Parts: sequence; structure tokens; C-alpha cells
Amino acid sequence: MSVVQQPAPPAAMEVEVESTPNGVIGFGTSQGFAMMQRVASALSKSTLVPKAYQNNLPNCIVALNMANRIGADPLMVMQNLYVVHGNPSWSSQFLIATFNTCGRFSSLRYQWVGAVGKDDYGCYATATELSSGEVLKGSLVTIAIAKQEGWYTKNGSKWQTMPQQMLMYRAASWFVRAYAPELAMGLHATEEVEDFAKEQETRKLAGPEIK
Repeated sequence: MSVVQQPAPPAAMEVEVESTPNGVIGFGTSQGFAMMQRVASALSKSTLVPKAYQNNLPNCIVALNMANRIGADPLMVMQNLYVVHGNPSWSSQFLIATFNTCGRFSSLRYQWVGAVGKDDYGCYATATELSSGEVLKGSLVTIAIAKQEGWYTKNGSKWQTMPQQMLMYRAASWFVRAYAPELAMGLHATEEVEDFAKEQETRKLAGPEIK
């Protein structure tokens, strides 16, 4: 009885895959930077990224670097990084989401004080540090502070139309920068930058104080 020999399976195709040390793209090595440029180039050609990044390789590289540093999805960073009056800033929603999912703290919660509609109405953010169980409390933000700083009275101010939301956003951004500044990377929330820019503009128009 003859034995029919089956053909040997084809040799596995060897695919050369370029890699960087530890598979990390970034500015640390020439290979990492080259890979970052390739990824940024692909993203810049997408119509799903915001217009500030479309066909703009440098902006995409910056967004990729920031995403790597905080461990976030690059597209999420692109959709939540805004430039207001020349200053980069995070959306408040992104700051809150990044904090809530970082794994080091419980989700942010808010404690309210004062009476709705009054200047003493406000809140502060709280969260529990999971490693120690310590309950952390942020700075208190009130309508009185918003008025004193000029945020409330500026033209088109959202502090007048949605005060509760603005109080929570401001309390959250202050809390994140106080207890997890590495997540914000030194940037303010978009709403803060808008308020600060208007405040500076008002002071500039008012001119120096004459004594």
C-alpha cells in the first residue's frame, strides 16, 4: 500500500514589524518620533478629527504627545483640546472624565452650600483617594466669587444662564489641578480661559488706576 505524502505546509511568512523600545511612540527616541509622525500623518488626513488638526501635522503631533503623557485616546484629546485666545485648554467634561477614570480616586462628587439664586450659592468637589481612603475636598466656588472675579457679569456669560453647571465645572477643574495636576498638564479648563481672557480685556480697557 503506497503512502501519499501530503505537501508540507508553506513556511510561515516572516513579517518585519518596526517597533520602538517598549512599543512607545514619542520624542524620546528617533524611532519613536518617526512612528509618531506616521501616526500623526494618518490622523491629519481624517475628516473625523477637528478642523484644527486636519492637514496639520504639527498639531497632530502635539495632540499625540499629550495623549501619551496622560494615557488617553488621541482622538479624544483632539476633540477636547481647545485653543482660546491663543491658549490651549481642556474641556471641563474631559478633565472630569479623565479624573474619574484614572483609577486613583473615586468619581468626583459635589457638595452644595447656600441658597439657589443667592450669592452664597456654590459648591466644592470631593473624591476619595483609593490608596489611603482619605476624603479629599476642593476649594469652594460660589456665585459671589464669580461676580467678584467678573465672570458673572461679562457679555454672554454662561454663569447667568447655567449657574449650577458652571459652578460644578469650576469646582472640578480647581479640584483636579489641586490633587492631580499631572492629568491637567498645567492647562486650565476652556471655560476658565474664556473667563480669564475677558477679565484681562476688561482691566486693559479700564486702564491703570490713577491715584
